Amino acid sequence: MERLIMKQLYAWKSSPYRKPLILKGVRQVGKTWVLKEFGRKYYENTAYFNFDENEEYKQFFETAKDVDRILQNLMLASNQKISPEKTLIIFDEVQDCPKVINSMKYFCENAPEYHIACAGALLGITLSKPASFPVGKVNFMQIDPMTFAEFLLANGDENLAAYLNTIDRVEPLPDAFFNPLYEKLKMYFVTGGMPESVLMWTKARDVAAMQNVLSDIIEAYERDFAKHPNISEFPKISMIWKSVPSQLARENKKFLYRVVKEGARAREYEDALQWLVDARLVHKVYRSTAPGLPVSAYDDLSAFKIYLVDVGILRRLAMLAPTAFGEGNRLFTEFKGALSENYVLQTLLTQFEVFPRYWSQNNPPYEVDFLIQRDNDIFPVEVKSETNTASRSLKKFKELFGDKVKLRIRFSLDNLKLDGDMLNIPFLMADQADRMIGLALGGK
Repeated sequence: MERLIMKQLYAWKSSPYRKPLILKGVRQVGKTWVLKEFGRKYYENTAYFNFDENEEYKQFFETAKDVDRILQNLMLASNQKISPEKTLIIFDEVQDCPKVINSMKYFCENAPEYHIACAGALLGITLSKPASFPVGKVNFMQIDPMTFAEFLLANGDENLAAYLNTIDRVEPLPDAFFNPLYEKLKMYFVTGGMPESVLMWTKARDVAAMQNVLSDIIEAYERDFAKHPNISEFPKISMIWKSVPSQLARENKKFLYRVVKEGARAREYEDALQWLVDARLVHKVYRSTAPGLPVSAYDDLSAFKIYLVDVGILRRLAMLAPTAFGEGNRLFTEFKGALSENYVLQTLLTQFEVFPRYWSQNNPPYEVDFLIQRDNDIFPVEVKSETNTASRSLKKFKELFGDKVKLRIRFSLDNLKLDGDMLNIPFLMADQADRMIGLALGGK
């Protein structure tokens, strides 16, 4: 499989300011594979150390701060060669090894000639703890589920992926490209972006195996819930996780604790929800009161929506059968368009540095699904999964904040077009949103 993060990894390798790397990402998203593949492609050899399979390796970091001694012990114990500049050293499953993470300070300061990458599930949880951490001594990188573009490459549709990259003006796509891309996107909604799930479809064309893979991934996530230091939080984490499809199936997708459990209060469940957010298993999108900078200054911390890490995981957790693939637009419209919103959020997270928000007001009710920041501009985004793409809320947003709204953005099943200040991006081009916005603004 081709992962676009390879370009970032190569830039890290080539940087004169390179520090030890911490690669973050949820379980089964492909961290280990991409690091090993990166080592295979760009280094003479790879030295791989898994601290879950070989717990005895942790001892080398307990007292020693001398990196030469640490590396010598690792080489002798594992019979692996390590050479400066020529070897990629991979420390895997480091989430339960704070001494290993802390040692990155000494590698950065005393042995910058060694190329080191750390990975592990639940690293977000580990890094959120107030423990000793090598601040300023590591580089971070995030690997997310495969994008639709990566799905196309894995599926052997390099021509379609290449075509999307060549679009240099905002005008409708020819049917010869639009229609097959639309069908491929429906399959992506079924598989999601987890590499093993994608593999079961693109290589084996085995729907049952793909379903089993997604079930196994969900089960692995649910086993991780038990790793919360306070075991009493485990059932709360589980209930929030399983409530996500119900939360998103409502017309107003604002997160409600009473959907998790009747009578549930925020103070009882907020720690459990934060655990899921830190693990990046769910994304928390706050309500914004106005399109101002910095966006965090306008957050309403009492109102937010939550989405899952991956659209395929959401489909499986909601028990929507893959047969929906053949039922017209059902995948896009099911659960009040929840799959479509989840998918759009996934694509926005990979393209824009600032985490998206949403905007709403009551009496009368209006809601803009997402607000995104591009450079110093904020754009309202609406996701329209139904065939009726009239955008009342975008119109209202323009009325209220007209001088701040350079462009309104709508994701829908319609073709690419620019109508005044309304940019319609088809779902199948969501990966290209940043570029399309630039073209719509005159190439900026």
